[in-house]
Amino acid sequence: MNRLWTVLAWVIATLVGIPIIVVAAALVTPESASWSHLRETVLAGYVVNTIALTVAVGGLAALIGVAAAWTVATREFPGRRVFSWALVLPLAAPAYVVAYVYTDLLEFAGPLQSALRAATGWAAGDYWFPPIRSLPGAALVLSLVLYPYVYLLARTAFETQAASLFEAARVLGAPPRRAFGTVALPAARPIIAGGVALAMMETVADYGVVDYFGVSTFTTGIFRTWFALGDRAAALELAAWLFVLALVLVLAEHTARRGRYSNPVARDVVAPRLLLHGTRAALATIGCSIPVLLGFVVPVGVLAAHAVALGDPLFGTGFGDFVTNSVLVASATAGVATLLAVCLAYSGRLSGGRSTGLALRAATLGYALPGTVVAVGVLVPLAFLDKSIARFLAGHGMDVGLLLTGTVAALVFTYVVRFLTVAYNACDGGMAKVHRNLDAAARTLGATPRRVLAAVHFPLTRAALASAALLVFIDVMKELPATLILRPFNFETLATRVYRLASDERLAEASTAALAIVLVGVVPVVLLNLTSARRRKDGGIVQGVLNQGVGTRHG
Repeated sequence: MNRLWTVLAWVIATLVGIPIIVVAAALVTPESASWSHLRETVLAGYVVNTIALTVAVGGLAALIGVAAAWTVATREFPGRRVFSWALVLPLAAPAYVVAYVYTDLLEFAGPLQSALRAATGWAAGDYWFPPIRSLPGAALVLSLVLYPYVYLLARTAFETQAASLFEAARVLGAPPRRAFGTVALPAARPIIAGGVALAMMETVADYGVVDYFGVSTFTTGIFRTWFALGDRAAALELAAWLFVLALVLVLAEHTARRGRYSNPVARDVVAPRLLLHGTRAALATIGCSIPVLLGFVVPVGVLAAHAVALGDPLFGTGFGDFVTNSVLVASATAGVATLLAVCLAYSGRLSGGRSTGLALRAATLGYALPGTVVAVGVLVPLAFLDKSIARFLAGHGMDVGLLLTGTVAALVFTYVVRFLTVAYNACDGGMAKVHRNLDAAARTLGATPRRVLAAVHFPLTRAALASAALLVFIDVMKELPATLILRPFNFETLATRVYRLASDERLAEASTAALAIVLVGVVPVVLLNLTSARRRKDGGIVQGVLNQGVGTRHG
């Protein structure tokens, strides 16, 4: 019976692995003429820009996240309790939404530069203002949204794993700065590196920000090659190289996490915090306020002001269709992904062998890949299958056209491949809390594995299953690049509505849909913070936070 569950795990892994196999196969296929042209002209620019943007975001996110985490974890100052959860809020805002807001604020015709010219009397050529639509601008926007990955993990590390060593160094006479730089920071380095790797993976996957800012990266190159040039083979090869870059970051993240339990004197209680007074307390409050203001409060405030003043012209009529479409695909994906995740988690629980473990890794690899790569990997085999079916039926006198490509089913399948890992992490974590003696007792009484799953695990893991479905639902609501590639004709979601209006410089009209996405995204962020706080209280170190943290990735 256990072997059947292993077979089921491999069936799921094979289905969700097809797009990955298709993309990876492009690495060994003969080069096309278009690919040779791209390699000689623009490929170097894609590589340089992608790596430069990724490194810049990693560095900025590490700087903001580590500084905020150290301050909140080890210092007591006015507002510390509020900042402990408020610093996570930027995760709720999709990066492309924040990019639209800051472009509206900072461009030449925006309110900031207009006020500057009005106050000083300067003309257009009398001053220099840093352009927001640039690679540094994209790095800044992405860092403001992605630093919570680093903050969450670093805060946990500083409160537990590095606390004892830091205190020992202080007792031995080391000044605070030296104790932090030579003891606390190195002790937390593996965990911090894992958070930085997650932020860098998000940067590699981003399309909305780099496209709006005009930064040529792999993701924008795939879109241009696919839609502008109409060359699917060259787009597939670009996706394959982006797949390689994503794998490198995945391996770096796993390598960084290997040392997370290496501290032999780590403890499960929070160290006493140093009480700050006067100027230092004010600086701590201001320092923690800046990321929250820039990453969440300002974007939400601007969107709310636009929504009240103008908003979407289709609000109340066609706007309902955008909401319905978004909820439809998000609900379907959440249901399918959670069901498959339960099967995978239970298969791993029953067997735990090397074969099942390999199947689980293969089935959950899609989340490490950008949505653009997954969408391209799905569209190629679907188009081949559709054409094969059409030719077969045409030979029997039936003209059916395309049955799968450009349908909601194809879109849901892509989302499942992309976000199955999110559901699996939550389901597996929930099942891990169910003691194996309960399984053994039920099996002793004659229950089959399927009966044990239905009668024991489902009732005990309902909260975990609900969390899995919710996290997938929110991720799908925000997903942009895969939706743009695979959506059916005239099928708009909230994310594509925001993208289309903002691309036409109609941010005020896009504000309604953008605000809806942000407000929906607050829900998992709050749950994430409550979960991480509970884990710290119960003595958990990193694993649960990391697993849940990757579940709020941006599209």
